[in-house]
Amino acid sequence: MTMNAIIKADLINDPIERGIAVHLDEIIALRHDLHQYPELAFQEHRTAKKVASLLADWGYEVATGIAGTGVVATFKRGDGQRSLGIRADMDALPIEEATGLDYASSNPGVMHACGHDGHTSILLAAARYLVESGSFSGTLRLIFQPAEEIGAGARKMLSEGLFERFPVDAVFGLHNWPGVPTGQFGFVAGPAMASVDQAVIKIVGQGGHGAEPHRAVDPVLASASFITALQSVVSRNIDPQDMAVATVGSIHAGSASNVIPESVELKLTMRAFSEQVRAKLQERIPALAQAQAESFGAVADVNYRLGFPALVNHVDETDFARSVALQALGPAAVVADFRPRTASEDFAFMLEAKPGSYLFVGNGDSAPLHSAQYNFNDAIIAPAARYWVRLAETFLADDHR
Repeated sequence: MTMNAIIKADLINDPIERGIAVHLDEIIALRHDLHQYPELAFQEHRTAKKVASLLADWGYEVATGIAGTGVVATFKRGDGQRSLGIRADMDALPIEEATGLDYASSNPGVMHACGHDGHTSILLAAARYLVESGSFSGTLRLIFQPAEEIGAGARKMLSEGLFERFPVDAVFGLHNWPGVPTGQFGFVAGPAMASVDQAVIKIVGQGGHGAEPHRAVDPVLASASFITALQSVVSRNIDPQDMAVATVGSIHAGSASNVIPESVELKLTMRAFSEQVRAKLQERIPALAQAQAESFGAVADVNYRLGFPALVNHVDETDFARSVALQALGPAAVVADFRPRTASEDFAFMLEAKPGSYLFVGNGDSAPLHSAQYNFNDAIIAPAARYWVRLAETFLADDHR
């Protein structure tokens, strides 16, 4: 704790804000450390060890090794019967960092390009305050999840009995969001983030000389026709009032300008807010690929892989989460009419298992998520940690026993 931090904290009237400010320099240094040493999904050994060590030092009962590198910390106070779960993610992305920061990734090809270093730091800042000064009665469970980026961590923790071993009445999580004003919060009741599925489509024709296309079956032409026709799935097979995304993100075919290749491989991502739309995409896209290929004399092999469902926030818990922000931070800190995001989050699985809500906090005018230029905004650590404290104290208040 620095003298500067103590002086700054003394100037703050709100006791929670003041308590967080006392240790804020340490938390920011921790965030920079996590950023400098990022770890990919299910490889978060250093991160998990650091998180577990800090929580144990602060007085939490800590369980490790859940889903390999997951950590769950428990703290009980008073005789309240309610239990609350708050989740943060820990993994990084396979991206070469290009920020030029003093604390840029020292792990080549890996960086925290989504802010999970910040999410972990926010929850740790709240964790320290809650154990030292928190006013609540009940059980607090802090969940540090691995492997969110590949959509496997939450599901694996649940399959290993997360909520059977560590029961909660509700679970909450958050994500920073670039483009939303720094420290402002967004809430969405109902579908808040999209489902995500993937498909690999291989269109196989008959290779030949580029000068004699009539002697070949051109899979490139068939693929081009399919890509154009793909847009009809969203525009003509999905209700205009529903959301659907079908994107071709990768195309690989041939290596010479005068050779018609044997095959083309396409990789797609599909997103939706409802299971009905998701099912329609799964039905129509393979059928369309096969029909388009056959119309050119080619064949299509479709490997359609389901990822994870839309993240659907529970209405009551979302109303509660919003009310906490309004009371703790004021109306100016809450974005009116915050809209759902078409990105995806495996916290969806936790919300299928337990009531809860996933909220958003503005990262300001930063590079977008998953960009090599992205950096988490340290200015949102304090307000977001303060929010978690108020949510925990309100949810586990004496009058809720």
